[in-house]
Amino acid sequence: PFAVSCFQKLHKPDRTMAISHCSASTKLAWILALLLILVTTTIQVHCQSPPGFISIDCGFTNTSAYNDSITGIQFDPDSRFVEGGLSNKISAEFIAGSDEQQKTLRSFPNGSRNCYTLPSTTGTKYMLRATFTYGNYDGLNKTRDGSLFLFGLHIGVNFWEAVNMTNWDPSSTIWKEIITVAPANSVSVCLINFGSGTPFVSALELRPLQDLMYPFVNTSVSISYFRRIRFGAATDFITRFSLDPYDRFWEGWPFTYPWIPLNTSSRVRRLPGDNTFQVPEGILQGATTLDTNYSFLEISVGVGPNLDAKNLQLLPIFHFAEINSSNPSRRFDIYSNDELLFADFSPSRFQADSMHQNGRFLHNPTATFRLSKTRRSRLPPLINAFELYSLVRMDNLTTDSDDVNYIKEVTKHYNLARINWNGDPCSPREYSWEGLTCDYSKSNQNPRIVAVNLSTSGLKGGLVISFMNMVSLENLDLSHNNLTGAIPDYQIKSLKVLDLSYNQLDGPIPDSILQRSQAGLLDLRLEGNPICSKVKDTYCSNKKKKTSTVLIAVIVPVVLVSLLVVMGILWKLYWKGKSGDDEDYAMYEEETPLHIDIRRFTYAELKLITNNFQSIIGKGGFGIVYHGTLENGDEVAVKVLMETSIAESTDFLPEVQTLSKVHHKNLVTLQGYCQNKKCLALVYDFMPRGNLQQLLKGGDDYSLTWEQRLYIALDAAQGLEYLHESCTPSIVHRDVKTPNILLDKNLVGVISDFGLSRAFNDAHTHISTVAAGTLGYLDPEYHATFQLTVKTDVYSFGIVLLEIITGQSPVFMDPQTVHLPNWVRQKIAKGSIHDVVDKRLLDQYDASSLQGAVDLALNCVENAAIDRPTMTEVVSRLKTWLPAVSSDKQSTSGTPRRKYSMNTEMPKQFKLMISGVSDAESSFQSSGYTDGNGMSQATIFSGR
Repeated sequence: PFAVSCFQKLHKPDRTMAISHCSASTKLAWILALLLILVTTTIQVHCQSPPGFISIDCGFTNTSAYNDSITGIQFDPDSRFVEGGLSNKISAEFIAGSDEQQKTLRSFPNGSRNCYTLPSTTGTKYMLRATFTYGNYDGLNKTRDGSLFLFGLHIGVNFWEAVNMTNWDPSSTIWKEIITVAPANSVSVCLINFGSGTPFVSALELRPLQDLMYPFVNTSVSISYFRRIRFGAATDFITRFSLDPYDRFWEGWPFTYPWIPLNTSSRVRRLPGDNTFQVPEGILQGATTLDTNYSFLEISVGVGPNLDAKNLQLLPIFHFAEINSSNPSRRFDIYSNDELLFADFSPSRFQADSMHQNGRFLHNPTATFRLSKTRRSRLPPLINAFELYSLVRMDNLTTDSDDVNYIKEVTKHYNLARINWNGDPCSPREYSWEGLTCDYSKSNQNPRIVAVNLSTSGLKGGLVISFMNMVSLENLDLSHNNLTGAIPDYQIKSLKVLDLSYNQLDGPIPDSILQRSQAGLLDLRLEGNPICSKVKDTYCSNKKKKTSTVLIAVIVPVVLVSLLVVMGILWKLYWKGKSGDDEDYAMYEEETPLHIDIRRFTYAELKLITNNFQSIIGKGGFGIVYHGTLENGDEVAVKVLMETSIAESTDFLPEVQTLSKVHHKNLVTLQGYCQNKKCLALVYDFMPRGNLQQLLKGGDDYSLTWEQRLYIALDAAQGLEYLHESCTPSIVHRDVKTPNILLDKNLVGVISDFGLSRAFNDAHTHISTVAAGTLGYLDPEYHATFQLTVKTDVYSFGIVLLEIITGQSPVFMDPQTVHLPNWVRQKIAKGSIHDVVDKRLLDQYDASSLQGAVDLALNCVENAAIDRPTMTEVVSRLKTWLPAVSSDKQSTSGTPRRKYSMNTEMPKQFKLMISGVSDAESSFQSSGYTDGNGMSQATIFSGR
């Protein structure tokens, strides 16, 4: 009754009343009225938010809080939890039917990181939930325009998850949850701008948990919500507070035959002291089993576009209670993918059993779990509830708490309104505050602030003492502001430079500061202050100008002398080169060779091979490529880069080391190298047909046939597949493009130019690097996040395949600059797929293979890496259209794959496979519509 009442809008009763002499009946009426008031007040108290609940309606502009009409939980405006951002409302067409919290949002068009700060208790365990409803608030229809709409979330200073709104229904809601431990007296949630859409958030909810709950969560490990399901007959899509006092979202699971729901009104108890998960009794009173003709159920949770399935680490938690009133035996095995987790498990009657492997995270790329009936069981498996989480590592250390407190005091004192001065000052390093320098040298200790530069920042008022309380601060620049008053008597600890020049400071200089300055321990700068009208000392003179004058007087003669010396050396080298070039280069051969099993050429040998570097066959970023002939008559290409030192070439060593280890028919063969301090060179097999770009642009007199194009695409795909799948660790090429696909005399394609390649360990989901590659071929997700995976090469290959099909460049004018994938999509949308084919093919191609190739290419250039196929899948699909290459005919579909959004994004994909006791198998879809692959889609989340 209380839960029902709490969903109603309650009004506080008038507590003022007069008591006078009255009859017995009147007294009775008064007593009843008082009891009614007491009961109503009790209900009202129960309806208020539980202690510790923080609920924020982001973008809500009213100054007062309100109670949610469904749960009764109080929601507050977000103004006191965040700085910056813009308040917005979703489009009017989506207002009707939306929850209160989804009608408004806060967007952050400025700054790379914007943070909410929520009060917390240090060391307390919390569940934090963020929800996002785009609702076309900006009128730009960003979720539907085909561009990448992706931004990130940080929990404190650690990456939590990405929010991918690309190709999303603007009325739908995404939610993200994380269970974490508060590192201090506040928890921050930061939205990270990847440059692929404006970050925004609709609501934030913080819920305290008991310390004993989820015991595997600690200061270094958090868990991100992946799925939480209640089985049995549930009427609501989402069950939450007040049935669950911690306001966890439990998704109802719809059922049809052969699913059989079970429900009981009997008590389902937990063992005394078992507080690990505290699943609500109302959820444990429902369960789902199967018709007795079936023996196992399999739950396969689709992995959405924000996670790398190959390296996903999942933590499943199974909740069981036998609520069947009859007494037959029920026993089953529990598997994660094909790994047995629990053998011969039997649920306890009317008692909760929560099964997990002590917080062990599992490698389960398909996110598949199976409950399988054992031979001696008389009943099929049963399940009451299921939780699934992914690992979030909390490896980054926050800035020292004292430094944080002091710099925030400075921010508040001077009312600093810098865009990126929110969140942690130093961590993560790439989002450190502008004007701060932090010390990260002690990897196991919190970063410290060592320099603060607030020059020309409009500071007014006196000097705040907080600066000098920062025990690691070495350099403080407050010059060119409007600071007034006297200089406080600071007890300076570590400060080496104090620049207070060009302010309005007067009064005496404290002895403590003077003594350090006179002892040479402090560089004090006070020029341009009123105080310097009374004091004439070095710290009041313009030392910078004097220093500059001295430097100029010293540097100019040195530079002139150095130029003369350099000119003399160059003159000497010129004449020495005239008299004996071979002898000169021989002096610069590196004494220590590279430890690789290929031939090392001397510079003199290269001259002989290339006939004194006569025939240039190409030029590139590395240098010049010459034609050459070895002693045995084999033709080679010699790629030469002139450098003063091998250390100055960033591409040479990676290419030599990579190509010396890889051997495949579709990768260029490295015959040898030259390691000379004045000449670095690589010697390859000669490719007489040039590169693919040249052949595709070869003019109207010659054009590759459709079959030749598909063979070359297959060659390139096989080379990349070898790098990704057969090398240990995997190798990411990073610069796949048509100029780097060379062709031998038989038009067999080989991949070349490994100067940007990187080894990629399967133990990591990505490598963080600066963006590298070629315009038009660069993976947008990699460009936005600098997180390199093998899917970066898949994207570039997709561009190559589109070039092969269309004959167009990756970026070209039509009549304005256009990216090839967008051009292809626009052509197909406006006309026919045949409009994108290279005209030089003269319609000589197979229509079905064209459809498949275009689908494959567009699949490869999906914005989200997780939606792209692997190179193994690419090779398999290409072979389908070349029967001469592969005799295994396969059927392919020209229809693009349906995208599913999992790990808390809606709509959600679930597939359940159920097998009978015989060899026959049947598949079952839960609800909603089903695509051609048998994947089902659950009801779209409405916010409750």
